[in-house]
Amino acid sequence: MNNKKSGALIYLLIAIAIFGIIGYLLISSNSTVSEKKYSDIVAYFDNYQVTEYTLDLGTGELEMKVADGAETETIKYKVPNVSVFINDIDINEYRKEYNALNPDKPLSQDFIPIKDTTMFWTVFPVIVLVVGMVLIFVMMMRQAGGGGKIANFGKANIKAQSSSGKKTTFIDVAGADEEKAEMEEIVDFLKNPKKYSKIGARIPKGVLLLGPPGTGKTLLAKAVAGEAGVPFFSISGSDFVEMYVGVGASRVRDLFETAKKQAPSIVFIDEIDAVGRHRGAGLGGGHDEREQTLNQLLVEMDGFEINDTVIVIAATNRRDILDPALLRPGRFDRQVVVGYPDIKGREEILKVHTRNKPLGPDVDLNVIAKTTQGFTGADLENLLNEAALLAARNNRNAIIEADIEEATLKVIAGPEKKSHIITERDRRITAVHEAGHAVAAYNLETQEKVHQVTVIQRGMAAGLTVTRPENDDQHVSRTYMLEKIIMLLGGRVAEEIVLDDICTGASNDIERATKTARDMVTKYGFSKKIGTVVYGGDNDEVFLGRDYGHTKNFSDKVAAEIDEEVKSIIDNAYAECTKLLTENREKLDLVTKYLVEFEKIDDDEFEKLMTGGITDADIDAMIEENRKKSERKLDVTVDGEVDVDENEKADAPEENTEE
Repeated sequence: MNNKKSGALIYLLIAIAIFGIIGYLLISSNSTVSEKKYSDIVAYFDNYQVTEYTLDLGTGELEMKVADGAETETIKYKVPNVSVFINDIDINEYRKEYNALNPDKPLSQDFIPIKDTTMFWTVFPVIVLVVGMVLIFVMMMRQAGGGGKIANFGKANIKAQSSSGKKTTFIDVAGADEEKAEMEEIVDFLKNPKKYSKIGARIPKGVLLLGPPGTGKTLLAKAVAGEAGVPFFSISGSDFVEMYVGVGASRVRDLFETAKKQAPSIVFIDEIDAVGRHRGAGLGGGHDEREQTLNQLLVEMDGFEINDTVIVIAATNRRDILDPALLRPGRFDRQVVVGYPDIKGREEILKVHTRNKPLGPDVDLNVIAKTTQGFTGADLENLLNEAALLAARNNRNAIIEADIEEATLKVIAGPEKKSHIITERDRRITAVHEAGHAVAAYNLETQEKVHQVTVIQRGMAAGLTVTRPENDDQHVSRTYMLEKIIMLLGGRVAEEIVLDDICTGASNDIERATKTARDMVTKYGFSKKIGTVVYGGDNDEVFLGRDYGHTKNFSDKVAAEIDEEVKSIIDNAYAECTKLLTENREKLDLVTKYLVEFEKIDDDEFEKLMTGGITDADIDAMIEENRKKSERKLDVTVDGEVDVDENEKADAPEENTEE
């Protein structure tokens, strides 16, 4: 820290010196400049008022005494061009005429010859700047490490775990009990090595954390750092890669040398796919700098020299592009998959992230866990943070259930766009579309329960139908996928039935339905016509470190049959959806009417609409009651003052409040 402060002070002093010299030169060059104009100076000579002057023929500096009646004024002026000035005043003629007019006091004139310093003063500022930049560069090189030696460019950018400050422990890791147990075993091995060595067990040389982004891979590594009690060094995979040849391999050697000096120790490499990509026929061939770095990493982990004192923990979400030599036992002995948390795991994660957040009595973490299927730990943390921001925005002291609901929808689809002006036509089209999704989902046995339906714009969506799964089912049936397609097509079918026309709002639904149908045919073997065969399984990802493009593994005839089968599934689902919504046309119109008037339906209201708890007459009565309340709400007196009925305050609808 002191070295950084001293270095910054030196840079500051050099900068002040440079600007000081430049400022001095500028000030000194303008110090003799008078406020007089050039025409005024020439006029003094024309009027024979100049009694004495000295002219520097090199710099053009003129100092003269001007007689103004009985007084004499000394004037300093810098002549722009000496030659032009001499011609303008005609020095010889002026001296003759002045002496003729003043024989008692002849003219006193003096000329300072040209000195050969003009070039020096022109170049001097440039010299000062160049020297200053060189000094700064030298100081930076010295601070970079080891007196400016070029070899220090190959030093690894290692971050050692600080002994001070807040540490992450296994208590902070939730929703991944099995994964945490795997990492706790390594920590226990480091703390109690005799317990394992007496039965011949050796410590794992490497642990590879796999899983989607946001599931807690880096958090697990931080917990190991907080619990291990041994030196912990962390580095990113991208820190090894450099444009200069050999630098990456040098940094790998430096990393392991540093770790070995403080063994036993742990090295954590985040995003190892940046350096551990598959070697082969990719761009750069066998001479790629990344491959040299990977080769050095392979040698350090399990090469000719035995290394049992440094444990390597790495994290990646792209196992498919890692080199096979990196994944074999002896390098990464243990691979820990950190997947999406289940309901119990999500509830545990929510408990961790609500430690410092006050919750209202209506907040049930188990309910939140059920509504956030597919959320990672990072998503849940973001959800609770958004809920806390909403509570603070509304001046509440605790997070209530409405904040959680709004935050969930905000994370999924974006914030509500209440200020957008929507025409009655667009509102009705959106209401019909969302009602089609909701009614279809309600009447399909395998589909999730409808949680909320809204026609308020969110993000790119004009409306939204949110369903809530009851359980985290690991197996998806053919019936579920077929009914999922029917539910997705519910919006388009409802438009055709109610409006006798179709709109562009169903484009995303059709895209998702088509993808689901194609996966059924080509990935899961659900088609009797195509058979139990996977088509195009190797073509999901293109990685230039291994291959240059897609290779179709089926014929054009099979491709045509796949397209026909996909279209058949979509057409059959469309027909089923049309039949279902036609049979439930009354419920479809009822939900549409409710959405047009009130914009939003929660799960309880939707259940009542579908079971007869809310009828068409009830909706008309609610509309009429709201109209009367809005008319009675403000009682405008004769003098212009507004009186609000106290009873109306209590009964006023809260349509515009943020839930």
